[in-house]
Amino acid sequence: MPLQEETARRPIAARSSGWAVALSAWLARSGVTPNAISVTSVLFAAIGGALILHPDHWLALLGAALCVQLRLVCNLLDGMVAIEGGRKSAVGALYNEFPDRIADTLFLVPLGYAAGLPWLGWACALLAALTAYVRVFGGSLGLPQDFSGVMAKQRRMAALTAGLVAQAVLSFFTASLWPLAVTAAVIAAGSLVTCVTRTVAIARKLEQKTP
Repeated sequence: MPLQEETARRPIAARSSGWAVALSAWLARSGVTPNAISVTSVLFAAIGGALILHPDHWLALLGAALCVQLRLVCNLLDGMVAIEGGRKSAVGALYNEFPDRIADTLFLVPLGYAAGLPWLGWACALLAALTAYVRVFGGSLGLPQDFSGVMAKQRRMAALTAGLVAQAVLSFFTASLWPLAVTAAVIAAGSLVTCVTRTVAIARKLEQKTP
């Protein structure tokens, strides 16, 4: 794999797991394109976002948490089918980034509305997009893309999943929505910190390159 392609790929431990290897190989043989898998992740995000808007129903919250994980599975498999399965396309880079930004928005904006804090949901979506912008901007400067940070995508989705499950459990005891509010606040704050740390890392690498 070319170095530039490798440094623009998110490191994911599950990529080497048996189930992921087998499933991606099956998808590649079946003719499913990586771009179709990327679009499917948006579909799961849309369903999940709609379910989040029903925070008083525990089953809807658990369904939303499942959609978060299915979105991540799609994010894993699209790259594996493209690279390991040899199904790359000329527009693959677009499908690798744009559906992710849409999926984040479809999850995070409803999170804010469900928590009764619409502005916080929009802030989460904006800051999540900015983390990706900073990463890709670093790559445009010739640096390896930086996937690190306290609220990188996998951690962001892990926090969202945990918040949804916590809200589902709490709904049996009270009508309080504090798990959703806390989750949104943590994601927003963590994403802001991630933007800062990635920007600082880019600046340091640029300074090291300068004679």
